[in-house]
Amino acid sequence: MTNTKRIPPSDSKPLIIFLSLSFFIAWPLFLIPLAFANRDIETQQIIRTISYLLAMWVPGIAAIVAIKVCGGTLADLHLRRLGPKRYYIWAWLLFPILSLLTGLVTVLFGIAEFDPAFSMITKSLASLPESSPLTPMLILVIQIFASFSIAPLFNMLFALGEEIGWRGFLLPKLLPLGQWKAILISNVIWGFWHAPAIIQGHNYPDYPVAGIFMMIVFTVLLGTILSWLYLNTNSPWTPAFAHGSINAVASLSLIFLLPGFDLAIGGTLASVMGWIPLAAFVLWLVATSRVPVGEELHMTE
Repeated sequence: MTNTKRIPPSDSKPLIIFLSLSFFIAWPLFLIPLAFANRDIETQQIIRTISYLLAMWVPGIAAIVAIKVCGGTLADLHLRRLGPKRYYIWAWLLFPILSLLTGLVTVLFGIAEFDPAFSMITKSLASLPESSPLTPMLILVIQIFASFSIAPLFNMLFALGEEIGWRGFLLPKLLPLGQWKAILISNVIWGFWHAPAIIQGHNYPDYPVAGIFMMIVFTVLLGTILSWLYLNTNSPWTPAFAHGSINAVASLSLIFLLPGFDLAIGGTLASVMGWIPLAAFVLWLVATSRVPVGEELHMTE
């Protein structure tokens, strides 16, 4: 008979509470912008930003509630643990590099053209007074500097909510099934959790239904890397820092590309072209036996 791994009964109730709260609270938040569809663009953007930022903290709050209701303590989330410092270097630098590689792949596959004039920046400068000291090159330098410095830390404040939930709580609860199953299942759930936002055009404009499945591909690839960081540190801070870095460089490669191409296909890490460098890194993790992570690492207290 095949020995099937199961989730311990003691973990089932917290999982049900966590998943129920994560979806039933976050999905209405994702849908709030629909109620403001007739308002001006600026108002819609403000409402969408606030709603999505609140939704990002729902998984973290859901994890805390699930733990407290089931008699656990916040120590179960390992928020006081940092883990080996070298993984923060990976979390900090990996995604800006993968984002720039996405831009390169987008050009190589003919999805977009390289823009040496930085048209996106030049267009934004047109609305500024002529006496403004800003130049396209100066803005480019500022943008890149921010992407590698303050932006990841700022974005981490919001990304931490998701990472406490998806990596700090859900992933460990699923580990009895085996690492690969835990990684795949947790990240498929994470991707589907975004469905209400995707239907509204987030990440994949013009692909409201197909975009949901595209998002799941993206979260499985990205989540494998974030899970690798978590399992090596046993801390939600590493994937949170990486998640903050991802959000900080979301549009970095677009600066170097001529506008007008399909953003669902190229230009960003979430796009089809972005899957290529992400998949290449995941394959490297597997080929070098970095995933699955050794038991002695991810079980360390």
